[in-house]
Amino acid sequence: MNVTSTILGIMMLTLVATGCSTTRQQGASVDSLEYTPPTSIYNILDSTALVYSDPAAGSAVNDHPLRWFGFMVHPLGVALDHGINRPIYSLASGSPYLFGYTAEDNMVNAQRR
Repeated sequence: MNVTSTILGIMMLTLVATGCSTTRQQGASVDSLEYTPPTSIYNILDSTALVYSDPAAGSAVNDHPLRWFGFMVHPLGVALDHGINRPIYSLASGSPYLFGYTAEDNMVNAQRR
């Protein structure tokens, strides 16, 4: 039993060690070892990325149809937010112990535009 476990462990270690030993990039053939840049070089942390690059160039050719539906119903959501959600927050902030209005709720409500 101990010999079998040792041999199995050595085989697993060998498999793991040789699996990562290649230096070629995935998908690259021997003939084409040239650098291919990514589709988009836009980085959200780079403040000048929008100035020096074109984010639309890396976007999808066709948008998802539900995105257009979202554009159409967005005004309805804003109206519901102003007509229902915000008055409820204002009512709850008047009696925080009764409604369970917490400091986090107050922070969210204060950050609204």
